[in-house]
Amino acid sequence: MLTLSTEELHELTGYAMPNKIVAELRRQGFMRARVSRLGNVILERAHYEAVCAGLVANPAPKLQTPRLHSS
Repeated sequence: MLTLSTEELHELTGYAMPNKIVAELRRQGFMRARVSRLGNVILERAHYEAVCAGLVANPAPKLQTPRLHSS
């Protein structure tokens, strides 16, 4: 599995802390970004390229219809 380097991730996000990097990547649409058990950020190059090419659609948020509860 090929992943983006630490330098590439920093350049994309402007952050150095793994949790902030992942939050920013997900905000940009890279939903498969994650922090490994060792604390490294993992973003597969294939996913990065697919999102940049518009081949991966961002999933619509799952909304629940409000319901009244009877007492």
